[in-house]
Amino acid sequence: MRGKVEKWRCIWNWNERGIRCGWGWRQRELHEGPDTVEELLDRHLVKNNKTKDEDELENRRRLTSTRREALSLYREILRATRFFTWPDSRGVLWRDVLRDNARTEFEQARFESDPEIVTRLLIGGREALHSAIDKLAQKHRQHIHKDPSSDQR
Repeated sequence: MRGKVEKWRCIWNWNERGIRCGWGWRQRELHEGPDTVEELLDRHLVKNNKTKDEDELENRRRLTSTRREALSLYREILRATRFFTWPDSRGVLWRDVLRDNARTEFEQARFESDPEIVTRLLIGGREALHSAIDKLAQKHRQHIHKDPSSDQR
């Protein structure tokens, strides 16, 4: 019976990098460490096997994702401007003014190649869009919950 128990103790310790023990293999202990410095470095350092083509492909993927984000933001802005239906002091609808401003800002940043600046612009644009929508919703709520007695004056 004891032989069977010993056999199962060693089986659960099987490991391809282990050391042979009794019936099976046991794991290498942490304090035993690697055999050489090269083995230590191979085990713990990230290897950079990327070529120039792979780096260029990664940059294109990043650029494509920021383009997608920019287009998504632009579409969201166009969708959100539908709710701005009142005219400004010149008689032009705010919807048209906001769309023109968005178009000019996107055109100005069209050829920006620095990823950090592009990211800042996208984040700033999203924050501005969300704050404008929040303010619009707040004004609509105030208008809906306005005191009915003030309408009779």
